[in-house]
Amino acid sequence: MVAEVEWSSTRPRVTVKFAQTLDGRIATSSGDGARRISGPDSLQLAHQLRADHQGILVGVGTVIADDPLLTVRLVPGKNPIRIVVDSKARVPASAALLNDDSPENTLLAHTADASDERLQVLRRLGVQTLCTRANADGRVDLARLLCSLRQRGLESLMVEGGAQITTQLLRLQLVDRLIVCVAPKLVGEGLNSVGDLNIAKLDDALTFSELTVKQIGADVIFDGRLARKMSAASLPGTG
Repeated sequence: MVAEVEWSSTRPRVTVKFAQTLDGRIATSSGDGARRISGPDSLQLAHQLRADHQGILVGVGTVIADDPLLTVRLVPGKNPIRIVVDSKARVPASAALLNDDSPENTLLAHTADASDERLQVLRRLGVQTLCTRANADGRVDLARLLCSLRQRGLESLMVEGGAQITTQLLRLQLVDRLIVCVAPKLVGEGLNSVGDLNIAKLDDALTFSELTVKQIGADVIFDGRLARKMSAASLPGTG
């Protein structure tokens, strides 16, 4: 028996959205194409989703690889606060989201391993910083980060990458809604949209309590709400 993933007021509602090829790649093996997989109509949907959420979260790898602005431009709406998960404060000072007209709308989530010198550089640019406990791998503890964001008043959060962040959130059962844009393209070897979820049996696969599938332009949009086994133990941040 399954039920929709439990949401707790101790964390924001989390929507994960990404675009992938038909064979499950978010980029080629060289990293090319991460920003050009989906069509223009799907891009407009992405901007609408940004406008519908109070915050948008990405990993520092996405910032370094794609240099996104993470703002709402193709539809009317308010820009969400931009949250960059960056354990060691590696985000370049030249990044687009640090050099537009509202760098103060960017929050850098780091651990105690981040260089004080680097943090001072970013703060001088106007960036907000938040020191978060590290997990066993030395990375930002995402469950704790979500709790901190909720304490700051954030009720809804959209996650746009990358695969490492998506995988961690799915492992921890911290995703409420998953939106996948599937483009009619094949690249063979490339960067997987989701990493290892430590699932050995098909019966343990993540499933959905409800879903819709529709076509936008040439792309197919999968929009589902995560479900889980009723007997599964609650994990941090899930209730």
